Amino acid sequence: MQQINGDIKSGNWKQMYLLFGEEAYLRRQYRDRLRQALSGDGDSMNTHYFEGKDINQGEIIDLAETMPFLAERRVIVMENTGLFKSGGEKLAEYLAEPAPTAYFVFVENEVDKRSKLYKQVQAAGHAAEFGAQDEKTLKRWMAGILKKEGLQITESTAEAFLDKVGTDMENIRSELEKLVCYCMGKSVVDPVDVEAICTTRINNRIFDMVTAIGEKRTEDALNLYYDLLALKEPPMRILFLIARQCNTLLQVKQLKNKGFANKAIGEKLGLPGFVAGKYASQAAGFKERELKRAVTCCVEAEEAVKTGRMNDTMSVEMLIVSVL
Repeated sequence: MQQINGDIKSGNWKQMYLLFGEEAYLRRQYRDRLRQALSGDGDSMNTHYFEGKDINQGEIIDLAETMPFLAERRVIVMENTGLFKSGGEKLAEYLAEPAPTAYFVFVENEVDKRSKLYKQVQAAGHAAEFGAQDEKTLKRWMAGILKKEGLQITESTAEAFLDKVGTDMENIRSELEKLVCYCMGKSVVDPVDVEAICTTRINNRIFDMVTAIGEKRTEDALNLYYDLLALKEPPMRILFLIARQCNTLLQVKQLKNKGFANKAIGEKLGLPGFVAGKYASQAAGFKERELKRAVTCCVEAEEAVKTGRMNDTMSVEMLIVSVL
């Protein structure tokens, strides 16, 4: 991010930028900043946007070779093309010696760092990875947004907010907007404000459900499941999230047993440190064999639905009742 900020400030551009990683909010923010800085406001004639996997690389190259109209640069933004995982060899060859007036901004969720296209952009331009932000960074960002609205937030309230809404920056921004409106006329955000207005993310409900299952509180687990159904969450999505939760807990448990600290576990699994700590605490309530069985039961529940032996709603209900 520092490299991109420096380039925008100095005007000393690379001809190609790749923005990738799981934090979609930051990808979009830097995509828009680069597009605006490279092409200027309103220059639609020399700025082109392509999205999706049905992209003709030959047409892109022809466009890049076309001289810009009354401008220094022709800016080509390409998003979610999949070319950084496979099939981008033709474009990679072109980028080894592109037209001097052609500038590229690539935006991808996932990339293969072994691909020819990734290596070419990394060598000739700049590849920036936007991963999940740590707790300290998120708190500082939140505090800055609230400060502009004349609000303050304590450390403990910020932790309660993140625990409730999660670490996705797009969701955090949306929930902060609600919180600002709710706290109009106040100077400090209180925990009761967070509880009153902010929406609990589905992952938190799944987290609580798995905790209830592990503690043999079957009725509580089922009530959480029925709440999600009432919120129109598809049973198969709930099953997917339960399976992901159990699999993550298994990995955390195994790493804990090998002596890894929470921070190191977070780095290995791509989780913020404080989230890894929550998983470690939850995993402590399970035996490793229980988590392995839970993962297997999730696979069996999905198979039962796909083969028609059981409907989706009942399959997840039976899983909750019998998994541990």
